Amino acid sequence: MTDAKRVESTSSTSNQSSDQSSDQVSRGELLAMVSAMMAFMAMGVDVMLPAFGDIREAYGLAESSPETTRVVTFYFFGVAFGHLFYGPLADRFGRKRTLVMGTAIYLIGVVMSTLAPTFGLLLAGRIVWGVGAAGARVVAMSIVRDVFEGEAMAKAMSQVMAVFLIVPVVAPSLGAGLMTLGSWRIIFWFCAVFAVAVLAWTVRLTETLNPADRRPLNTGAIISGYVQVARTPVTFGFTMAAVFLQAAFTAYLSSAELLMSEIFDRGAQFPLIFGAVSILFGVAAVTNGRIVERLGVDTVLVRGSVAVVGLSLLLLAVTLAFDGRPGFWLFMPMLGVTLSCFVFLMPNLNSSAMQPLGAIAGSGSALTGAARIALGAFIGGVIGEAVSTSLTPLVVGIAAMSALTAGTIALTRAGGVRGLRAA
Repeated sequence: MTDAKRVESTSSTSNQSSDQSSDQVSRGELLAMVSAMMAFMAMGVDVMLPAFGDIREAYGLAESSPETTRVVTFYFFGVAFGHLFYGPLADRFGRKRTLVMGTAIYLIGVVMSTLAPTFGLLLAGRIVWGVGAAGARVVAMSIVRDVFEGEAMAKAMSQVMAVFLIVPVVAPSLGAGLMTLGSWRIIFWFCAVFAVAVLAWTVRLTETLNPADRRPLNTGAIISGYVQVARTPVTFGFTMAAVFLQAAFTAYLSSAELLMSEIFDRGAQFPLIFGAVSILFGVAAVTNGRIVERLGVDTVLVRGSVAVVGLSLLLLAVTLAFDGRPGFWLFMPMLGVTLSCFVFLMPNLNSSAMQPLGAIAGSGSALTGAARIALGAFIGGVIGEAVSTSLTPLVVGIAAMSALTAGTIALTRAGGVRGLRAA
């Protein structure tokens, strides 16, 4: 079945439900809409990175304090918890109703964070904010799984990622621009406006959950769904590989502002530098969609894992050769290329992990997303907080995560993940 036919078939079947919109969207608009939902989560991080210096000042933190990395990691902890909360809801009530609930919680988190009188309460608000953002992400992933299958799903995921990765390209500059209009809190209010705008757009979306696939909302069904997901060897293995990639990305995100301002003394250029690196991510995502269609997901995973290990070890060798402080023009291009190669793995790991799950796509997206983001945030947060005056902790972390990713992919493909789980 072609992508277009599958969209039409899903929409036709879903129209049997009384709570669905009669409007139809094209494949292109559907993918753009899903990308905007995914941007809920990215917008909650990338647009505020330029404000970390002002946040330190507002809450009396030291000028070079790495504590602002927790603004990122606590948010991701909320996203991870939210995945478990929304998965069963998405499988019971449908994707659209779940999105409305998630957006409401998202807005509550924005208000809590914006008005927080202490740094601790800001972090609490960030957890709530992350819980809300998870709703949009679970819904987005579930819609892709509802509508596409196999390599078509991997291609669609790459196209979504390509649009989604525009956010980190423009968000830091947008955040810096917003700060010229007022304090750093205006950035938080902007995120609320963005969320409401995306929710209004999804009024056009027809419910994609087949009524026959709705699952009862009770403890037994929830546990059963999660157990089924966790006991699927392919899903477990590829999710763990994605955890290690997420850890490397989180380490970079949480330490990027400090890295530019304190190590390279280029704080004023941070939005442009961060955006330039993100452009490489977007190019990789577009390229991935094309090569997956030609070579297949499995081949891309194998070749991509070899590439990231080689590049990360080269980056480590250069960093150690300069005692942890290589020059900007040597280090940043190498870092950008290394991280962009991760983009050849992440969407393919996600789609491969979701492929066997079928009717429990909501629960699958929830559990795999929760594991990837929570563990990735924890590991990446530890790496990020170790960065202060040297790049060595960051690069060692990236190299280690690359090696673990490649090893886990190899074990999963060989069926060795069963032995890991038994152990």
